[in-house]
Amino acid sequence: MRLYFILSLFVALYYVIFKSRKYMHMLQQNWYNDGNRYFNWIIDNSKKVFLNFDILFLVFIALYFIRNIYVSIVYFVILYLLSDKIFESKIKKEQSKKPLVITARIKRLYVTMLIIYLICVIPMILCFDQNIIDKYYFLIGFMIYINPFIIMCANTINKPIEKMVFNHYKRLAKNKLESMNNLKRIAITGSYGKTSTKNALNDILNVKFNSFATEKSFNTMNGLMISINNKLDKFTDIFIAEMGAFRRGEIKEKCNFIEPQYGILTVIGTAHAESFGSRENIQKAKFELIDSLPKNGIAILNMDDEYQTSYKIKSECKKVWVSIKNKKADVYASNIKLSSKGTTFDCTFKDTNEKVTLETRLLGDANVYNILQAVALSYNLGVSLEEIKIGVKRIKTVEHRLELKKYGEINIIDDAYNSNPVGSSMAVDVLGLMSGKKIIVTPGMIELGDKQYEYNMEFGRHIARVCDEVILIGQMQTKPILDGLKREKYDEKKIHILNDVKEAFPLMRKLANGETYVLLENDLPDIFNE
Repeated sequence: MRLYFILSLFVALYYVIFKSRKYMHMLQQNWYNDGNRYFNWIIDNSKKVFLNFDILFLVFIALYFIRNIYVSIVYFVILYLLSDKIFESKIKKEQSKKPLVITARIKRLYVTMLIIYLICVIPMILCFDQNIIDKYYFLIGFMIYINPFIIMCANTINKPIEKMVFNHYKRLAKNKLESMNNLKRIAITGSYGKTSTKNALNDILNVKFNSFATEKSFNTMNGLMISINNKLDKFTDIFIAEMGAFRRGEIKEKCNFIEPQYGILTVIGTAHAESFGSRENIQKAKFELIDSLPKNGIAILNMDDEYQTSYKIKSECKKVWVSIKNKKADVYASNIKLSSKGTTFDCTFKDTNEKVTLETRLLGDANVYNILQAVALSYNLGVSLEEIKIGVKRIKTVEHRLELKKYGEINIIDDAYNSNPVGSSMAVDVLGLMSGKKIIVTPGMIELGDKQYEYNMEFGRHIARVCDEVILIGQMQTKPILDGLKREKYDEKKIHILNDVKEAFPLMRKLANGETYVLLENDLPDIFNE
């Protein structure tokens, strides 16, 4: 009987390994529970996490009184074969914005998690008593049921190891930076627009210099270290580091590590308001970059952002202000023209009164700000107007950020990584400039603290003024947007509520009529499918 018991455990083991991928993915997306993000995700999604087929392990309470060993073994095997099948089917339907990356850290987590399970199971095997096999199965079933918390426990156990690994790679990266005496270091932060500004700056600077920027949205300390250790080489003239943060002190820590001479602050908004606590905290956190700049450094700032103009800067570095509204700025844009093919605008440098007309395939005012800040720093680093013009024309679209794509005959404006009120409003404005039928697909905005309902309702009101059809992802998640649409007396026949973004694509085709533009707006990962 012990042999049958051991064989039955292999079915459960396979299921645990497969199920764990989902929750390790969520742990990874939530910064390995930094700031209790993963724990909060479990609580916020408790119904989805715990009201599933796994709960049938409770049947072993009844089976204990029946005392039929063979029934218990067969039930256990069938339960986890079916659980695996159902879970696998569910995962295939979910839309994931960022897939799980099987890093060395994830592998270590798997080992620690399996050790926790083995600590529970090995005494059962060694001291096997067939009369209490139902109790064994109940305990194993409970451990599988609370798998999200077992993973969190494994993550906590591994923290000292991860700290040692982190410090090792941090020393390697710091030594590499210190060995490159002539390297110019630029840091970019802000509530949004960081990645787009970074890529624009890199494309412009590479016309004249050998510039290297951190990849994708790698803006954590780990991301910076990976970029420096694996990609930065001795031929690089300029290093551009994107810096993100969820709380005060993080950007200061990154600045102490990188020691940038130049900094760009894009916009101070409400992104991650929940973790920062207040707009004032966000302002102070973002200005940690500018306040860290040396006296001979340069800060590129946005004059149209009241949270930048109202801040008393501590650094004595040179300040260069950009604007698309105020001609008192050091560098300003005028004559902005948007079309389905891109954007053109005039860029004027106040000190020299030089002007250049720039063309880009990027869309929207948000991208004009991003390019303007990149141009301002490039100009101050000695890039000529002609080189700037060439560089701006070369700027590539950033994946999922107002990226124009084709889906059959439908034109897609993919802004799926956006999650802030200003950027979302600008994206709808871009959609409004397009000819033909206009459709939006959105699950709404998240991590906006106590203003989340208000911002999403206003977003709904703005959508009502522009869009011909609205596809909302998640009934509960998008209720504020629905309320905003209703306030504007939007035709309810043109509102479509789905629970999975994948269902939106066949609906788009059905709703399309002639020339059609569809805006995919805000975060659309599997965490928000209901």
